[in-house]
Amino acid sequence: MRKIVVIIFLFVSFISLAQKKELRIPYEEGKTIYGILSTPADDMTKHGIVIISHGFNGTHHFGRDYFKTLNDLGYNVYAFDFPCGSVRSQSDNNTMNMSVSDEKEALKTIVKYFKKQKNVDKKNIVLIGESQGGLVSALAASELKKQISRLILIYPALCIPDNWNERYPHVEDIPEVSEIWGVKLGKKFMMDIRHMKPFDTIGKYAGPVLIIHGSDDKVVPVDYAKRALKTYRNATLKVIDKAGHGFNPAERKLSNKYVGEFLAK
Repeated sequence: MRKIVVIIFLFVSFISLAQKKELRIPYEEGKTIYGILSTPADDMTKHGIVIISHGFNGTHHFGRDYFKTLNDLGYNVYAFDFPCGSVRSQSDNNTMNMSVSDEKEALKTIVKYFKKQKNVDKKNIVLIGESQGGLVSALAASELKKQISRLILIYPALCIPDNWNERYPHVEDIPEVSEIWGVKLGKKFMMDIRHMKPFDTIGKYAGPVLIIHGSDDKVVPVDYAKRALKTYRNATLKVIDKAGHGFNPAERKLSNKYVGEFLAK
């Protein structure tokens, strides 16, 4: 009996692992974007695709928290590492070359890739972005417009231009190298966001938007999420009481619940 249980466990584990695979997407000349593609265990020939963008110095591991919820809804899910987006990025870990605009272009490249795949429902492409990845996803959606069916922003860092412009009020104040949370950034990052005004742009996306934010977020105050709610034409804001910037297990469970309800509509 014990052998049967072990065999069943190994079989189920194998099936689960078989649904996930590494996928490198061509990006610029000679470069690739590293990520994990998680697919639902069903016999459908086409699925919608959810593309998950991590935050500053994060990796694709953030997206894994949402794999089960999204796969259970019938979505393929791709969580990836932004090139230059983290010291642990498996795409490119040179954070000195990081910029918000480059991350936006990388995300658009991923959308373009999946639109060409025969097993993807091109009318059901969803973007999920966390923190800086939320800012990037919001900017990308504002350009891709109807190509994106739904947009989910998890404590989106719409404050980034404000924060850095307050730190460096004048261009001549910007050093060649800045550092935050132990991560080095080049002048390129600061110059890229110098005149970036997210709230003048993000409202160009007219599709359904879900914003999830913590009430006690000290990195990105919830007021930014409330302003985004007013900026979008079709948005819902879910505020998780006492949550900060980054969710604990209970808060992640609640976030998954909100994501599932939003996409099941």
